[in-house]
Amino acid sequence: MEIKKKDIRALTKEQLRNFFEENGDKAFRGNQVYEWLWQKSAHSFEDMTNISLKTRQMLEDSFVINHIRVNQMQRSEDGTIKNAVRLHDDLIVESVLIPTATRTTACVSSQVGCSLDCKFCATARLKRMRNLNPDEIYDQVVAIDNESRLYHDRPLSNIVFMGMGEPLMNYNNVLKAIDKITSDEGLGMSPKRIVVSTSGVPKMIKKMADDGVKFKLAVSLHSAIDEVRTSIMPFNATFPLASLRDALEYWYAKTKNRITYEYVVWDGINDKRKDVDALVEFCKFAPSKVNLIEYNPIDDGIFQQANSKAIDMYVDILEKNNITVTVRRSRGKDIDAACGQLANKT
Repeated sequence: MEIKKKDIRALTKEQLRNFFEENGDKAFRGNQVYEWLWQKSAHSFEDMTNISLKTRQMLEDSFVINHIRVNQMQRSEDGTIKNAVRLHDDLIVESVLIPTATRTTACVSSQVGCSLDCKFCATARLKRMRNLNPDEIYDQVVAIDNESRLYHDRPLSNIVFMGMGEPLMNYNNVLKAIDKITSDEGLGMSPKRIVVSTSGVPKMIKKMADDGVKFKLAVSLHSAIDEVRTSIMPFNATFPLASLRDALEYWYAKTKNRITYEYVVWDGINDKRKDVDALVEFCKFAPSKVNLIEYNPIDDGIFQQANSKAIDMYVDILEKNNITVTVRRSRGKDIDAACGQLANKT
């Protein structure tokens, strides 16, 4: 019977050191292998050129590196790149490189499919097949960093967890991936350049605050009126705005970090004065910023971008109430890489 090989990147550095000692080798070999796996992102044991052939064969016999493969790469006319990423079990997720004049941002996925049921999002139409492992999240970042260097002549500067999936429903693996991304033994990126975006899972927002995370928090809000939010994000019936607000107050009290609200304005859904007034009221309890995001249709016609007058009304009223607001134009629409479109055509 064939013995199933263990994913070597599931091991800590200490476990790797112990493996070598138990197999009659020096513990420092574990340090070398760990460096190949994380800092150098080795795809195979053959790549580990400062390790003997005999030792590489031992690793080959015992372990596997479940590395992702970029199955398809699409480049938008605006410079955005979308990767269809094939995982070791042949499932596909998507990740996006978003360039601007001053930065390149990786939008990464945390689940295959999604645990939640937002009606305006293409990913939500897929059932959640599984959570991504820390190394699969890490690999998306490495792939986009390589593309940033190749096509934009600069390293990746920012990461947003706004791809497929709800990050807080894969909390442990997301945190492990961020630990590797920010570690000097990994990619060495600053946690202040990482944003984790959630649709709003109160218990997990409080846990993040208790865990003292250093990255930034964004909340996919879209309405501050319960009935409206539940109509577009049905899970809001389970996690209503009062419990979300309570969790966010707790977050701010613990971290003193400003909260970003991601907010799409749709025609006939949340484009009235009462919607803006409710948002202003919701923003008052803690320092916050509102990103008004251009909507990208997913072919069913129910959700349509509000007209410019509605957007202008939001901006005007938010600014009059001293709430920072930006209007975000979507990138990569021609390759279905824009916000809400991931998995639309894959």
